[in-house]
Amino acid sequence: SGKIDFVHSEYIVVEANGIGYLIYCPNPFVYKPSEALVKIYTYHHVREDANHLYGFPSREEKELFKKLLTVSGIGPKSGLAILAAGEPGQIANAIEQENETFLMKFPGVGKKTARQIILDLKGKLNGLFVHERDQKKAAFDADEKEALSEAVEALKALGYGEKEIEKVLPKLKKEQLSTEAFIKKALQLLIHN
Repeated sequence: SGKIDFVHSEYIVVEANGIGYLIYCPNPFVYKPSEALVKIYTYHHVREDANHLYGFPSREEKELFKKLLTVSGIGPKSGLAILAAGEPGQIANAIEQENETFLMKFPGVGKKTARQIILDLKGKLNGLFVHERDQKKAAFDADEKEALSEAVEALKALGYGEKEIEKVLPKLKKEQLSTEAFIKKALQLLIHN
């Protein structure tokens, strides 16, 4: 827990007790520099040549990241790219339903890697997102409009113009998503437009 001190395209810096922690995130722009305390679920990844922190907005997303790292051929960068482009619940469903096509949409995931993800993780994600779904449902009902407006602000910060955003807004308004998910969906729509 700490305050967001700095937001970069690949990471955020969280200040806690006077120390700044550089934390790599799937979508750093869901966070804004602020004095308010935020809770980030972190994973400490240590290798011979690297010592990094990876951060996630929910415990479930962190667990999915850790599970992805157990798959041969998937490192932290690939794991973050997958989580940045997809909703954790959708990813888990795709794995359970052996949907290779869905998994191959993610950056750096080819047929072989998609097959490996399914082989290694099918049956190991049960119950991971039940709690998250219940939590999100309650949150959506309360502040769905706020989530959408925060997503629009994040898209502007990323350099998208009003006209570009207005084109995808009708499709976004049909969805019930968190701020992070709205951003992901909007980016997917903007890229394919």
